[in-house]
Amino acid sequence: MTNVTAITGFILMGFSDIQELQTLCGVLFLVMYVAAVISNLIIIILITIDLQLQTPMYFFLKNLSLLDTFFVSVPIPNFFVNSLTHNNSISILGCVFQVFLMSTFAAGEVFVLTAMSYDRYVAICNPLHYDVIMNEGTCVLMVSVSWATGALFGAIYTAGTFSMPFCGSNMIPQIFCDIPSLLRISCSKTLVVIYSSLGIGVCVGISCFICVAISYFYIFSTVLKIPTTKGQSKAFSTCIPHLTVFTVFIATACFIYVKLPSHVPSFTDRFFSVLYTVLPPVLNPVIYSLKNTDVKCALRRWQQNLCQCFSFH
Repeated sequence: MTNVTAITGFILMGFSDIQELQTLCGVLFLVMYVAAVISNLIIIILITIDLQLQTPMYFFLKNLSLLDTFFVSVPIPNFFVNSLTHNNSISILGCVFQVFLMSTFAAGEVFVLTAMSYDRYVAICNPLHYDVIMNEGTCVLMVSVSWATGALFGAIYTAGTFSMPFCGSNMIPQIFCDIPSLLRISCSKTLVVIYSSLGIGVCVGISCFICVAISYFYIFSTVLKIPTTKGQSKAFSTCIPHLTVFTVFIATACFIYVKLPSHVPSFTDRFFSVLYTVLPPVLNPVIYSLKNTDVKCALRRWQQNLCQCFSFH
């Protein structure tokens, strides 16, 4: 932090120099943000109040929705305000908080998704011992470790990023502060610290990917042995949403963080960064609700209870 003295703040370039287009993008992302927050909050409320959703799978889904809500709430409201006020400046401290929070919630989401794959593995491959293995204490421990490890990675990435000196240009070619954009404007000749921390993150991400892949190898092997098509379809219906969410999140993250940063900012980099930020929180509730009978039934019960309350009053 003591090295960040050559500049007093950053300027977020956004998508366009044209104010009208910037405002239009801000409104568009605000609509997507509101949709993401509302849909995730509905999932959180349903799982909290519906007794039939008090299972480990939905406990993990509830935490995933919490992480999605926090994750998308870090950059988008700030971008919307900036697009309306046409003031794209952000303080160094504000940039530090954005990097820390987004890294924390992104890492936490990866760990929760990995825990969800293990939950599906136990449920399908070892159903007789499911209640014993995935008891309440185990689920709380797995989620707590996911949140804590996410915060640890967020602190490591933030410390590594802001240990570099920044001088010269303070223009960040993005709508929010992220590590690849900050690497572009660093005047450090050696990026050993940040690349070391990113390397650790990539190794952990690959480890999580391998764990998920192994889980689904055994899951698919077990499902294909089920004699009835109905049984196979029911088993797949609980796995495909999770696998889809994990694939979308990892694919967009890899495009941004695995490739080396270029000194020439491109529209593609900005687009995929926003896609990585907004798309999973918007899609996750849709994926889990459209193909999930339990969630749809819980939503109908909630609607019926609300209608009864209003009709009673």
